Amino acid sequence: SLQNEINEVPFFDIQLPYELALKIFHYLGKTELGRCAQVSRTWKVLAEDEVLWYRLCQQEGYLLDTSISDHSCWKLALKNCRARERTLKTNWKNRIGAVSQLRYELGKILCDVHSCDGVVIAGYTSGEVRLWDTRTWDYTAPILEPMHGPGDAGPQPHVSFVRINSSLAVAAYEDGTVSVWSLMFGREPIHRYQHNQRIQALALGSEGATVATASGFEVKVESPNDRGFWQTTETFEIQKLVNFLNLVPDVTGSPVTVAAAEDVVYLLKAEDPGKILHSVYGQPVTCLDVSAHEAAFGVKTFGWLLNEPNQILLYNLETSQCLKKMGNSLGDFTCVNLQNSPPNMLVTGNKDRRVRVFDLRKSESVCSFYAHQLGVSAVQMDDWKIVSGGEEGLVCVWDQRMGTKLWEMHARHPVRHVWFNSHSLITANIPEEKTPRGASIMDDDLTAHRKHQGIIYAYEFSVDQLAVESIFPICRSSYDEVTGYNYNIGLAVPYDNI
Repeated sequence: SLQNEINEVPFFDIQLPYELALKIFHYLGKTELGRCAQVSRTWKVLAEDEVLWYRLCQQEGYLLDTSISDHSCWKLALKNCRARERTLKTNWKNRIGAVSQLRYELGKILCDVHSCDGVVIAGYTSGEVRLWDTRTWDYTAPILEPMHGPGDAGPQPHVSFVRINSSLAVAAYEDGTVSVWSLMFGREPIHRYQHNQRIQALALGSEGATVATASGFEVKVESPNDRGFWQTTETFEIQKLVNFLNLVPDVTGSPVTVAAAEDVVYLLKAEDPGKILHSVYGQPVTCLDVSAHEAAFGVKTFGWLLNEPNQILLYNLETSQCLKKMGNSLGDFTCVNLQNSPPNMLVTGNKDRRVRVFDLRKSESVCSFYAHQLGVSAVQMDDWKIVSGGEEGLVCVWDQRMGTKLWEMHARHPVRHVWFNSHSLITANIPEEKTPRGASIMDDDLTAHRKHQGIIYAYEFSVDQLAVESIFPICRSSYDEVTGYNYNIGLAVPYDNI
C-alpha cells in the first residue's frame, strides 16, 4: 500500500519519519484531520491513518470494547456511529419506534417489576415470576419455577419484590421466602432462604452475586463462597424497620449495604456493623439511591422546624460526611436517581409534582419541571433527556436543555418502574390494589380483569427495526376505518398520502 511506501513525510521544508508525523497528527481533531487530508497525497494517507480514527472513535465513547483490527475503516465506523446516534435521538424526540405490552394473564395482578439491560422481571399475585428479554424481541418469556414442590396445595404467596442484574434474578415473597435464580442455568432456583416475618426491602448488587433483604429488625446479606455455595455472609440487627435498602456497587471485599430505617440511615459493613451514616430524630427518609462512592436520600422535615424544608442529602460513603444539602421543597422527595445519572448530576421526583435536576457541584437545581398531578413516582435521566413516571399513570419524556415535554403515555395505574438506555425504554404501571373486588382467591377464573392487572411497556427506538415494526400498533391500521390517528402529527385522515 501507499502507506508502506511512505517513510518520509514532507513537513513544510523538512522530511519527518512517518511515526513522528503520526505523533503530531495525534493532537488534531476530526475537522483538522479533514483539512490536512486536502494538503497532499502523503498527508491524506497520514490523516486517514486507522490509529488516529480508532482513537477518536474511542474518545467519543463509541465501540469501546473493540480492538483496532475489528474494522477496516475507522473513519467510516465513527461516521456510522454518529449517524446512528442522531437517528436515535430523533426517534426518541418524535416517538418513532415500536411499543409492546408485556402481559401475563395468568399471573393475576402485577406486584413488582425490575429490569437490567433490557431484560425484564415481573412478580405477580399468583406467586409466579416471569422474565422477558426485550433485546431479542422475543416475548415468549420463561416462567421461573417457584420454590413450592408439586405436592404443595393451596394458593402461593404473593411476590413482594423482584430484582435482576446481568447474572441473577431474585424474588421475595409475602411469606418471607427469598428465591435466587441464575440466568445462566435453568429455571430452578439456585438458592432459597427464609425470614420469619414479611420482607420490607430487597436489594441485589448491580453486578456480581450479592443479595440483601430486610425483615423486621434484621438485614441479611447472602452471597456464594469461593466454591459457589450460597451462605449468609452477614446479619445485621437494627433498631428500626427498614424502608429502603441498597447494595453499594463496585465494592472490593465484603459487600456494603446502605439501609434507611425511618429516620436513620445505616452504613452496614462487616467490619463496622452498626455504623450510622445519618440520623435526625423525627425526620424520616423518603427515598434512597446509592452509587459507588455516595448515597443520596430525601429527608422529610416536620412543622416545628419551619425554617428547614424537605431536602435531598448527599453523603460520601468513604468519609461518612454530608457533602451537600439540596432542594427546599414543601413536598416530600419521593424518588431519587443517582446511580444511573450522568457524572455530577442527580434527578429527583417530589410529591409537589415536580421533577428536579441537581448539579452536585452546586447545590441549587439546574432545572425543574411541573410533571405529574399526583406526585412523581419514578425518574431517570441521561445527558439530554429525562423520563419520569407519576402516581396518576403518566410516563413523560422531557428534553432537559429545552425544558420542554416531548411526549407522554398514560396507563391506568401508578408508574413504579422506569428504565432506559440509548435505544429502549421499559416502564411498568403497577396497581396499588392487589385484591380487587370480585377477584378473590376462591374464584374459578384464573385471570383478573385486564383493568386491574397493571402493565409493562417495552419501547424500542433503534433504527434496526423493520419498517413495519417501527410504527406504533394503533397506526398499523388497514385504512378500513373512517378516521385514523397519527401520534406524531396529531389528527390524520386515511388516504392523506395517496
